Amino acid sequence: MESVGGQLLIAGPGLIDPNFWRTVVLVVEHNEEGAFGVVLNRPSETLVGEAVPELAEIVDPDQPLFIGGPVQPSAVIVLGRFEDPGEAALLAFDDVGVLRAGSPPEELSPALRDARAFVGHAGWAAGQLDDEIESGDWILEPARAQDAFCAEPEALWSRVLARKGGSYALVARMPPDPSMN
Repeated sequence: MESVGGQLLIAGPGLIDPNFWRTVVLVVEHNEEGAFGVVLNRPSETLVGEAVPELAEIVDPDQPLFIGGPVQPSAVIVLGRFEDPGEAALLAFDDVGVLRAGSPPEELSPALRDARAFVGHAGWAAGQLDDEIESGDWILEPARAQDAFCAEPEALWSRVLARKGGSYALVARMPPDPSMN
C-alpha cells in the first residue's frame, strides 16, 4: 500500500477499540517500517500549563493537553504549524508536523503559528495500518490544517465524515449507540 502520511484516519463505525472509537488520527509518518500519528479529537481535562509548564513558550498553557494515543502515554508530542521548521520538525503535510525529539522549544517559538501538546501517540508495526485500512477499520481523508487545530475537537469525527459526503455523511449523524435510536 502507498503511504497515507499526511492524511486523516477516521475511525469506521465498526472500530470499537476504546482507544480509537470515533477518533480522527493525523498520520504523521507511514512507511515500510510502520506508522505514527496523533489522535486529534481527544482533549483531556488537564491544561498544558499544569502538566508541562516548560512548553508555555510554544503552546498556550490554557489549552487542554490532548491524548494522542495509547503508545508511550508519558511522552509529550507537540504538533504545530511551522513558518520554517528546518530540521526541527517532521512535517506530515504542508506546514503541519511534530517537533523532533531534542528540538529546543525556546528556539522554535517564532517559527510556530499554532501548536498543540499531546501525551502519547498512535503507532502501528510494519504492515499493520495497511491491514486495518484494507479491512475497513479506517476511512481516509486528506488532512487540513483546520482539522489539526480545530476549536471543537469533540465534533471533528462527525465534521470530517460529513465533509466526505455521500454515505459517510449518514455515518457522521449516527448516534454513539445506534441501538438507542
